Amino acid sequence: MTIRVLIADDQAMIRGSFAVLLNAQPDIEVVGEADNGAEAVRQVAEHAPDVALMDIRMPELDGLEATRRITESGSLTKILMLTTFDLDEYVYEALRAGASGFLLKTSSAHELAAAVRTIATGGALLAPTVTKRLIEEFSKRGGPRAPRRDRVADLTERETQVLCLIAQGLSNAELAEQLVIAEQTVKTHVGRILVKLQLRDRTQAAVYAYEAGLVVAGE
Repeated sequence: MTIRVLIADDQAMIRGSFAVLLNAQPDIEVVGEADNGAEAVRQVAEHAPDVALMDIRMPELDGLEATRRITESGSLTKILMLTTFDLDEYVYEALRAGASGFLLKTSSAHELAAAVRTIATGGALLAPTVTKRLIEEFSKRGGPRAPRRDRVADLTERETQVLCLIAQGLSNAELAEQLVIAEQTVKTHVGRILVKLQLRDRTQAAVYAYEAGLVVAGE
């Protein structure tokens, strides 16, 4: 299956270099480029890409608002934010807006392609240690929001346990080892959690766990 990608960045050189790198992959195709957030929103609606690489700072409409509009539209496109710093202050708002993760603009071709594949399949983009650091900082800055806890009641005890471990940055393999269950069983639990909580991917599940107060930063 070919992963269809949209690149949104106001710098033509970055768009062009990313397009060349991604189109060189046998399983990835760049279906569009946008130089501002408004154009990115329009092209997502037109092309329905699997993944949108979204720069945070763009004219007309920044990447945060573009991400918010795309996710609120019900689009299935996963958003991968492009940033210059690994803990850019805007990353927290991007996660809250519905982004699935972020990628440094200095990433290698291998890292770029791997990130696109991971995001497209709903996996956790960041290494567990980075995920935990990022979400903890997100929680400290934003604090729990009105936590939609009504949906938590739909989870089984095991699913709630899995959700909390996802928020702590554990991979499926690590979850399986800690809970002494098969990795395929973990995948089944994760899938059910996403459906019950109406979430897009593991990154949003981690954000949900912190915002709902199921996991406290630093624990």
